[in-house]
Amino acid sequence: MNINASIIDQRLNGVSEEIKDRAREELGVEGPQRLKSLAFVYLCVKTMLDLDDDETFDCLTDGGGDFGVDALHISEENDGEFGVTLFQAKYKQSLDADAHFPGQGIEALINAIRHVFDPSSDLGTINDRLRVKVEEARSLIRDGYIPHVRAIACNNGLRWNEDAQLAIERAGFGGQVTWEHVNHDVLVGILQRPKQVDETLRLTGKALVEDLNFSRVCIGRMPVTEVAALMKRHGERLLERNIRRYLGLHGNRVNEGIRATLRSNEPANFYFFNNGLTLVCDDFAYNALQASDFQIQVEDLQIVNGGQTCMTILKTCEELAKEGKNLPSEASVLVRLYKLPKSNEDLVLQITHATNSQNPVDLRDLRANDEKQRRLEQSIGDLGFTYRRKRIDTAVKPSEITSGAAAEALLAVWRNKPHQAKFFTREHFGKLYDTIFTDQTNGAQVICAVLLYRIAENHRRRPAEDDPIFVRYASCFIAMQMGRRLLRDLGCALDGLDHRNFAQAKQAIETSGENYFKSSVADVEKALRGLYGDDWKDKISIQQLSATFRRGDLIQRLLDLAV
Repeated sequence: MNINASIIDQRLNGVSEEIKDRAREELGVEGPQRLKSLAFVYLCVKTMLDLDDDETFDCLTDGGGDFGVDALHISEENDGEFGVTLFQAKYKQSLDADAHFPGQGIEALINAIRHVFDPSSDLGTINDRLRVKVEEARSLIRDGYIPHVRAIACNNGLRWNEDAQLAIERAGFGGQVTWEHVNHDVLVGILQRPKQVDETLRLTGKALVEDLNFSRVCIGRMPVTEVAALMKRHGERLLERNIRRYLGLHGNRVNEGIRATLRSNEPANFYFFNNGLTLVCDDFAYNALQASDFQIQVEDLQIVNGGQTCMTILKTCEELAKEGKNLPSEASVLVRLYKLPKSNEDLVLQITHATNSQNPVDLRDLRANDEKQRRLEQSIGDLGFTYRRKRIDTAVKPSEITSGAAAEALLAVWRNKPHQAKFFTREHFGKLYDTIFTDQTNGAQVICAVLLYRIAENHRRRPAEDDPIFVRYASCFIAMQMGRRLLRDLGCALDGLDHRNFAQAKQAIETSGENYFKSSVADVEKALRGLYGDDWKDKISIQQLSATFRRGDLIQRLLDLAV
């Protein structure tokens, strides 16, 4: 028995218990064997994409007519591109971990990629959950966005064999599709709590060391060969405080540029082209009598900026090794090492925020200590709910509200920007932050927005038999109209919704929430008729319908309707 396979098998027992009700209701999955297989897919998606529970379950497409795709995740479009991650999982009850990922599974993924991303291809019979996601991806493709596909084959055994690898190469997808194998060893490596990293950093040339306000700073230059060796030894344990997982080489222009420079005829220019690495630690020591080429002994080392650079250097090193080559010895990178007071966690967050702000990233965690978030935590707590302004790796209870859910609901329900709520999540804690979380936003407004939004989202995930097809795409627009109906019944404007009438508002949502939803669905249908004509159902495809709700075409039509 393989110990890591046993650890994952044990963990799946708990995951199965967590998802069994939704698995039965939404996917029709019952029975211990099928449920454990689904739990394995769920665990792989959650671990590899770092999603919350609802987002993870929403990715699952396992079941009859799944086209060989057990889960599918579509990222937001950015710079004319968007990412799609496909999962196929094969879980064996045996814990020997000695079976290869089956070749027919790879063939199924290849076939799925050929059909899913060709809008003219007939999908045949596929289940509704998968069809909705595929049509969303195809709609983006028709709008001119280029998909970059990540195919992840998951099992509790070995990687696919050489025949399957030849099938991948024959498929001819090139760099637009990347293939990964995830098994028990990969999952355990990510899930286990990282141990403290104590290391020796070998710098080259001169370096500057200075004490500043009970902290110490070292600025120097490190050969990329040392960076690769560091990542080989410790991997993602060094990136625990880094806010981004590795984005890969293909389809990421920054990482492709890093690789290209390392493989160019002038690798020494790497130092000038790269922003460098920012590292934090509890303490470091060095021989101050040396003039250069310091060896710095570091305690509890973490990379807070430059994780993409480090992983790309490692991947390039591995590529060159296959070709019988080495990383260029003359290539080096700027290093900033900060020894910070152990008690000053806020300073670590501020450094992470500042050094990562040159590229668009998910800033949710970095805003966690913002004064607005602290005020909302207090205000929401006083009303009997719990506000999670920081991420915690446990399931969200009905009485808990995450900052991400709050941002999405506020933008859709109260800010009249439903298309940005669903499709601009990367900016919710960036350029849209002050629009969403104003100084006047209070706990009552957040809770009511989230409660309304949950009703619309529940229908999106589990449509009733009489729900029209657009409910799967229009939950944000429906929630906006539901918010207008709540304010109508309260007889106040948004600024009049606060702790004084919160009990009345909560009661109205509990008793009339479903009626609000049905009436708001009728609003959306009326707006669609106004936009496309009375025969809109016959005139537009599901792909066009999906595209409609990515834009703001319907917003003013909905706001003009009386509620």
